[in-house]
Amino acid sequence: MAWTALKAHKLRSLLTTLGILIGVTTIITIWTTIEGLNQYVYGQLSNIGASTLYIQKWPWSGGGEWWKYRNRKDITYKEYEAVEKYSTLADYISPQVISVKTVSYKNNKYENVIINGTNDDYSETSNVYPDIGRFLTELDVNNNVPVCVLGSETAENLFKDENPIGRRIKIGSDKYRVVGILEKKGSFFGQSMDNQVIVPIGTFRRVYGGHRGLTIAVKTAHPELLEEMKEELRGIMRRDRKIKPGKEDDFSLNQMDMLSDMYAQLTTTLFAIVFVIGGISLLVGGIGIMNIMLVSVTERTREIGIRKAIGAKRKNILRQFLIEAVVISSVGGFIGIIIGYFGGMAVLAQMDLTTGVSITSIAIGFGFSSTVGVLAGFYPAFKASKLNPIESLRYE
Repeated sequence: MAWTALKAHKLRSLLTTLGILIGVTTIITIWTTIEGLNQYVYGQLSNIGASTLYIQKWPWSGGGEWWKYRNRKDITYKEYEAVEKYSTLADYISPQVISVKTVSYKNNKYENVIINGTNDDYSETSNVYPDIGRFLTELDVNNNVPVCVLGSETAENLFKDENPIGRRIKIGSDKYRVVGILEKKGSFFGQSMDNQVIVPIGTFRRVYGGHRGLTIAVKTAHPELLEEMKEELRGIMRRDRKIKPGKEDDFSLNQMDMLSDMYAQLTTTLFAIVFVIGGISLLVGGIGIMNIMLVSVTERTREIGIRKAIGAKRKNILRQFLIEAVVISSVGGFIGIIIGYFGGMAVLAQMDLTTGVSITSIAIGFGFSSTVGVLAGFYPAFKASKLNPIESLRYE
């Protein structure tokens, strides 16, 4: 009977669902987008490693205070040697220094390649492992052997279908023998992680000079010791830099949590505002449903009187009008979920991100729409159920 009543006023029912549809579409679009962004961001952050600390000149969360850090001294190789000598909690320590060069093999040239000078621990501190061949060894690093490990993108551009292992490439004017190809890592916030060449740090410093600032990556195999290791590293760096007690650090200890916290801070307020907008749309839609149901109760007063006169109970009348309200909101919610999901996918496609349908987003859409339908329809249904059958039969 509820469905028949809705079909009798198709246009009115359709227009009533629009408020719910718009609200649910907004919420599901944002929810789908959030899930895609979260998968991407936290997937990217996992490449850094949760138990790795980075000793650097600049903090990752410096914000607008860049001027405060610009006069800091660069991190030097001497400080890397101090960390390697005195740290008791670090299992892997790798210095990292980079430059951008043109790499060539025979007639193939590849420009703007990141040249990364490091040691054999880099594989562990940065979670990068060879797909073909091997990584740098301690022997390569200690003897400044002119060997290199290529990122997958660099290897594809230089060698096409040829096996790179054992071949010699030129970085600038210097030759290096390829000993390995790294697993494909994708991009990190738009920056390709496969467009690189890794060489022993001693070789890098000999060719490009030893005065460049370093990053020192330090990893523990026991994540529960991370905070203790951080304090140990702070002590080593302060002692080596001769920072007096009470003075602020002139270096930064960065870790993955800083980036995830910064991401959460940047997005929480934005997402809350959007959800409020969606909630307002749902509220407006709920008011529309309540208004239409009150009109419907008034229009069908005689029908209600007749039904009561022939034996319908209050709960029958209450259930009928409540179902009408829930059907209106649920139809709007269902359509809103579909439009919202594809809207979210369209947004993610523009950002080259993907995600899937989640049970959570479906539950949220149906939950919001059904709740609005029950809340908005309850008062009109309750009012209808309380009508006096005699007065209803007399109503014109």
